[in-house]
Amino acid sequence: MDRGIDVNLRSAPQMLEYVSIVERIARDAPARILDWGCGLGQVSDLLLDAGLDVTSFDYRGDEAPDGIQALPRYPHVHAYLSSDPIALPYADGTFHAVLSCGVLEHVLDPGASLDELARVLRPGGTLYVYKLPNRLSYLEWAARRLAGRLDMYYHGREPNDLLYTLASTRALLDEHGYAVHELRLANMLPLTLDARPVQRPRVSRALWSANRALARVPGLDRLATNVEVIATTRGAAT
Repeated sequence: MDRGIDVNLRSAPQMLEYVSIVERIARDAPARILDWGCGLGQVSDLLLDAGLDVTSFDYRGDEAPDGIQALPRYPHVHAYLSSDPIALPYADGTFHAVLSCGVLEHVLDPGASLDELARVLRPGGTLYVYKLPNRLSYLEWAARRLAGRLDMYYHGREPNDLLYTLASTRALLDEHGYAVHELRLANMLPLTLDARPVQRPRVSRALWSANRALARVPGLDRLATNVEVIATTRGAAT
């Protein structure tokens, strides 16, 4: 079911997840962070509100301008819109941190992209990866089976979509020179919901709290929606 590309912005529970991600990053207070694959700009906006020095980047296909433009939904967010699916227009060691929020699973060549992110990170720089789809997710399983009748999106429908496990995530990052510090499964309930009752603050907060609590139940978490990982490039931090 096609609900539009901005359903995540219209969903209060999903926005609460974005706020939680930004709060986690803000605790580390990276001096300069790249929002890699910033999309509509919602997380860049939150990172800026948190007082962080944010650079926004998004791959937009062959017709992209290869330059910086204001994003329509968040015009104060200026992002580099690139036609290159891998290369980044930044010097070596530019950033203290990089955020991938719902991006790594869609890229043409995950290994090459991770190498490029390591290049623009300082030694010991931090990579935050959120919303990486879990191969064992019950929600992904349901979406695949309902896709034919309801035109539902599921990861793996598009040519470059990949799904991950905890083990494959760790192996991929290790292969490309990252040291994994946090690795977990997250999100047991659907968050991108645009039904009006769910947007009420009390309802959305209750859903978000239940979602987090269920993901902490041993065994049950194997069926969670996402893999989350925080890793650093190998080498001394500067």
